[in-house]
Amino acid sequence: MNIENIWKTYCKMEFIKTSISNLYLIKPLINDDERGSFMETYHIEKFKSEGINYNYKQDNFVHSKKNVLRGLHYQKNKPQAKLIKCISGEIFDVVVDMRKTSSSYGYWHGEVLSEYNNHQLFVPEGFAHGYYVISEFASVSYKCSEVYDCKDEGGIIWNDSKLKIKWPCIKPILSKKDQNWPSFN
Repeated sequence: MNIENIWKTYCKMEFIKTSISNLYLIKPLINDDERGSFMETYHIEKFKSEGINYNYKQDNFVHSKKNVLRGLHYQKNKPQAKLIKCISGEIFDVVVDMRKTSSSYGYWHGEVLSEYNNHQLFVPEGFAHGYYVISEFASVSYKCSEVYDCKDEGGIIWNDSKLKIKWPCIKPILSKKDQNWPSFN
């Protein structure tokens, strides 16, 4: 087997379309052996072949304790596409479609991302994003297509009565800012 065929065999990713257009759950193939494991989490050509073509400008890393809920955040004028991965622990990751021309405008989608399933969520521009930490601690890494601008930040209250997000919690730990976001409307 030549080296190109080896990489094609061991570096696969499955791109699963969700019920919301352009929102993908990505499952990388994990290769385990006696040394440990290997997986490819990003490959520009594979992403382009699925219509995901971004030059990421910022990487973020967040470490949070159990019951922390971060979000729902977005940028108003400089929207960010994001590629989200939970490196350690487990989170319930949620996005809300804020694209007014989308047939799924105002709908939300949630996925469990964890160090065990190694799934990633690709979120296109025009979504609010947040997550809840299920495990004792969780470390989350995500790529952004635009640089964060605090003057451009917006948010939606986590328990918005119109969105009816089914969070796996009743009383999360929230920042002051996340306690005071307005409703989706």
